[in-house]
Amino acid sequence: MSRKDEIARNLDEVTRRIRAAEAAAGRAPGSVRLIPVSKFHPVEDIEILDGLGVHLVGENREQEARAKAEHLAAAGRQVGIAMIGQIQSKKANAVARWAREVHSVDSVKLARGLDRGVALALERGERTDPVLPCLVQISADGDAARGGVPAGEIDAVVGAVEEAEHLAFAGFMVVPPLDADPAEVFRAARTLTDAHAGALGRDLVLSAGMSGDFEQAIACGSDIVRVGTGVLGARPVR
Repeated sequence: MSRKDEIARNLDEVTRRIRAAEAAAGRAPGSVRLIPVSKFHPVEDIEILDGLGVHLVGENREQEARAKAEHLAAAGRQVGIAMIGQIQSKKANAVARWAREVHSVDSVKLARGLDRGVALALERGERTDPVLPCLVQISADGDAARGGVPAGEIDAVVGAVEEAEHLAFAGFMVVPPLDADPAEVFRAARTLTDAHAGALGRDLVLSAGMSGDFEQAIACGSDIVRVGTGVLGARPVR
């Protein structure tokens, strides 16, 4: 079986499971978006996904994502890259040049850095889209080392994204800690998302669920699932 056939088969199967989970939860068909995670996989796999109609993939590491984004742009590919991993504040300018979306904003400092980075990239002609959609990453356990915003700081970070000229606050992202009940984390994140949506008077999305738990996340209200292994297989040994 060719690599293209393998990825197409996996993509169809994951999509089927997402649609089944939507139906089981009484949700509208197609209401959950799949973002394949391409970390450590070659850029050629992203090109295959682009040919299969995938418009956005997720990456965790800035240097790897930047190289892939540059390759895809040079090849005239339409697929974009969302940054879903932790971002050091000093990398904000770099991320702002290539990211289609950022799903891991976890501090006021980072939000302001990304805003400045987009402005600089526009000024230099390194970016054409003047607005960078952002999700604020929630810390379910308050451990800053794992990324995410502790409960007491969420309003400040959301406010910084809302105030930024070149950022658009689109919702929240969460990764359950290994020792947590995923369903409990997903439901709490959905409640938080809905509360902020009500306060802002517009819809917001929740990104929750990966290869091992995305069906559970959909049952708890996730709008975006991030699936790597299920679509692209085991990550190559680095």
